[in-house]
Amino acid sequence: MHELKDALNKSHPTSPGLDGIHYNMLKNLSENSLNSILTLFNRIWNEKTFPVSWREAVVVPIPKIGKDPLNSSNYRPIALTSCLCKLLERMVNKRLAYILEKKNILSKFQSGFRYRRSSQDNVLQQETAIRDGFVAKKHLVSIFFDMDKAYHRTWRHGILKDIFNIGLRGNLPIFIKKFF
Repeated sequence: MHELKDALNKSHPTSPGLDGIHYNMLKNLSENSLNSILTLFNRIWNEKTFPVSWREAVVVPIPKIGKDPLNSSNYRPIALTSCLCKLLERMVNKRLAYILEKKNILSKFQSGFRYRRSSQDNVLQQETAIRDGFVAKKHLVSIFFDMDKAYHRTWRHGILKDIFNIGLRGNLPIFIKKFF
């Protein structure tokens, strides 16, 4: 129950998915109702089933600021998905992040989406490397890049392979695969 309440408390008041359920509705449920949601989540996890409706989304195009609104590539698609689905995702993600941190699996240079880390850590590391190189009168080569549409370029099979290679088995890979 603690994990569910923690995930609910960290949720932001976003628009609901097709089911019309808002986070504010979930936050105001009784303990008994929250228990029913937890039972549902455990059933989804244990039976390795995933509600088909949770794979559906309402896509809303949001115009990019300062861009020509007549050009369709100047819109960012926002997918409105079920708040219940996002709640379960948040709970699973927290467990996965804990395992990855505990087993020291992530690169020390990976800062995004990590607890108490941010891209500022990478900027500070780069600044330190520049200063050290300057003091030592050495050259420093740096390469920076930003992947356009990075999510769409994700190698999904590779993610599952990596999960398997680091020893994560059982329901987690099955759960993640259901999102693809």
